[in-house]
Amino acid sequence: MYRLKKQCGNARRGQFVTCHGTIETPAFMNVATCGAIKGAVSALDLKEIGCQVQLCNTYHLHLRPGDETVKALGGLHAFTKWDGPILTDSGGFQVFSLAKLRDIKEEGVTFASHIDGHRIFMGPEESMRIQSNLGSTIAMAFDECVENPAEYDYAAKSCERTLRWLYRCREEMERLRALPDTINPKQMLWGINQGCTFADLRVQHMREIRKLNLDGYAIGGLAVGESAEEMYQIIEAVEPEMPQDKIRYLMGVGTPVNILEAVKRGVDIFDCVMPSRNARHGHIFTSEGCRNLMNAKYERDLSPLDPNCDCPVCRSFSRAYVHHLFKSGEMLAMRLSVLHNLYFYNNLMKKIRDALDEDRFDAFYEENVSVIGKRI
Repeated sequence: MYRLKKQCGNARRGQFVTCHGTIETPAFMNVATCGAIKGAVSALDLKEIGCQVQLCNTYHLHLRPGDETVKALGGLHAFTKWDGPILTDSGGFQVFSLAKLRDIKEEGVTFASHIDGHRIFMGPEESMRIQSNLGSTIAMAFDECVENPAEYDYAAKSCERTLRWLYRCREEMERLRALPDTINPKQMLWGINQGCTFADLRVQHMREIRKLNLDGYAIGGLAVGESAEEMYQIIEAVEPEMPQDKIRYLMGVGTPVNILEAVKRGVDIFDCVMPSRNARHGHIFTSEGCRNLMNAKYERDLSPLDPNCDCPVCRSFSRAYVHHLFKSGEMLAMRLSVLHNLYFYNNLMKKIRDALDEDRFDAFYEENVSVIGKRI
């Protein structure tokens, strides 16, 4: 259940209550694709750096170790030892992004595994069953993600198919929640808005999916080839059509600036691999901008990664040390950098929430939007 506490323009301060705890919004979801954050970070580490939600990947966990195995081991919460909310995506984006050969039909999608090439079929019912086996707090509806730019006619037909799939997802989830061996009978379903960069398709699709009165609504199919400005325009077009009393999720986005801009436009929750992926290559997000620790200038720099950060890494280690770890090929370099970047993202969200609570979001936006995205 989502509760809107207050607004500053379109920016929203709220709470989302789940069976695994309450999420303070705006919030960032930390991407644990296969049940772990890449970079040697466990679910237990996430508590220390202020994480609220873990996102796990339906497609990857279905392939390995298998959703039936996860169910037999007690579900994702027992398996990963994360006791807070977990969102599982539907697998639709991975079918779009990873499967080289895929055949999309009304029943669902047949595609080749990126691991060994064996053929797999996944449709709305299969996606719901996999997510039910995983026992996540929130399950995402199975959708078709279309690359931008797209042909208008194909995008329109894709929206219609995604809508039909959504009804099938809801029906299957209702059946699964009633089964006696279901891990999480209180699992929630969020629908996904599609329509590429065509505002009229986006608006019409949002009007249709909101009729289902789901637990939450996502804007999908962005950050897949369009410009940042196009993305912001789509958010502005869709936002007025999104229910005020439901949580709003912008999928796969993005940079700290993207997040700040989207919060300003009315989005509540985000996920992105960027903080962990960039960290593993020495790219560090800071209050002063983005820092590349691979650069030689950090060889003797005893400053913390971010002088304005109180994360466990910045309290203990220097730029020179982490630079040395990267140059030496030490795994610790990735772990420390991922911990810092995830802390930065979650702390950014806390600062946004504080600014909304204190009626100073506009000032916070102006102070930070031109700084946190620049390269140092």
